[in-house]
Amino acid sequence: MAPVGAPHGRDGFAAKTLAPMGRSYNDAVKAADEFIAKWHARWPEWGIGAVFLPEAERETAFAWFALVQELTDAAWGGADATPGLAKLAWWNEELQGWAKGARRHPLGEILQPRPAPWRELAASLLSLQASRELPPASDPVTAGLAPFAHAVDGCEQGLFGEAANVSPDEDRAVAIGFDLLAQRQLLQGEAADARNLLVAAPTAGNNTRPRRVQSALLRQRLRAMATGGQARPPGAWRSLWRAWRAARATARPR
Repeated sequence: MAPVGAPHGRDGFAAKTLAPMGRSYNDAVKAADEFIAKWHARWPEWGIGAVFLPEAERETAFAWFALVQELTDAAWGGADATPGLAKLAWWNEELQGWAKGARRHPLGEILQPRPAPWRELAASLLSLQASRELPPASDPVTAGLAPFAHAVDGCEQGLFGEAANVSPDEDRAVAIGFDLLAQRQLLQGEAADARNLLVAAPTAGNNTRPRRVQSALLRQRLRAMATGGQARPPGAWRSLWRAWRAARATARPR
């Protein structure tokens, strides 16, 4: 978080971390494929899970989850919060630009034209950044993730949802909030914490198909961490089964 007494910009991030709109942090020179490849390297199971998405939706889903990974890694990664704070401040401006039709980051080539509430996602980054300072929890509200989870839900409804589901839905947001807790657990946690999180896992909300598949794969990793201490990618057949069930919504992704 920003040091006490540090000057803040209008969106709450420390003013000294904000870069002018004509500049970008060094990751922005990469192609979108590089960010997607970085995400896929962490989640090789999606090589199987992708077959359960419509082909036209896959690139958008990959880019979206790569973006969420960029944001959560910036919030929670590393021993020093300062680099991540600077990245989130940059993303705050970038996402506000997406809402106005402008983009600098390569992922914006895929995502920005889609009808998603980018301004709301930008506004939620302050709470995501602040969640770093809160202790691990099994409840998204206690962990400070509710605003970001609601913004993620809104974006996923815009990117993948049907018209009937675009209104806010607390069950969807709770399920996404749990996924965010799982992501942080896999990044920072231990086996005992993974077990506690699995016990508190909510049932699946009326989420989009990409989110349901991601939820199933996240919980599969959590189970591996809870039983063996390491969140290694599971075998192909197990991933196939979990992703298939999640995509068809025939079972809870627990």
